[in-house]
Amino acid sequence: MNWDDKGFLLSKIKYSENSVIAEFFTYGHGKSTGIIFGASSKKIKNYLQIGNLFHINSNLKNETKIGAFKVEIINPYTPFFFNNRKKLHCIISAMSMIKLFSAENQKNEKVYELIIKFFNFIKNSDWIKNYILWELELLKLLGYDLDLAKIVNKEIINNQTKYFVKNTKEKKNVPSFLIETNLENINTQELLNGLNLVSNYIEKNILNSNNISIPISRIDFVNLLK
Repeated sequence: MNWDDKGFLLSKIKYSENSVIAEFFTYGHGKSTGIIFGASSKKIKNYLQIGNLFHINSNLKNETKIGAFKVEIINPYTPFFFNNRKKLHCIISAMSMIKLFSAENQKNEKVYELIIKFFNFIKNSDWIKNYILWELELLKLLGYDLDLAKIVNKEIINNQTKYFVKNTKEKKNVPSFLIETNLENINTQELLNGLNLVSNYIEKNILNSNNISIPISRIDFVNLLK
């Protein structure tokens, strides 16, 4: 089956001396995997960066085997952030989350649009806060909704509203910006608390039962913020 589409590069691994196996999240075919032959050529190699947007021509001769991709760059999003280590790690983290949670060959235009949204807000000063909210939106789109607004309790301490969730074993604080999403100037510790809260939810409710670990790229990104 042959098709043409556009998609963001999620991952790539070396397949042979001159080729890679690449995963893209495409507009019309969802997450798709194929071999890019000649990926070491200067024409392709310089643009084959995770997060970049490509035009993709897929050629699948046998449904039991992986197909081949021919790619052309549409928008080189990632090189713009080569001099910003934190944002570059965030891009890789975001793409790895989509790779982990999306199913192969299942069209999802909303996830595709969410990637475009990601590259719009990462340019801004409050990009870390928006990335955490973006992760929650991604999980919701893929069927893992953590609807904090419905499960939190609140209390007033020193004229400030604090949010928490409580069960029989513990009381866990919830960063205010996850509930009041218009809050600005969030300190680093609160952002880290938000990232850790999402991590704990993912591991406990999604990954642990399937013996899957959270992507190393996301762990690296969180560690870089400390």
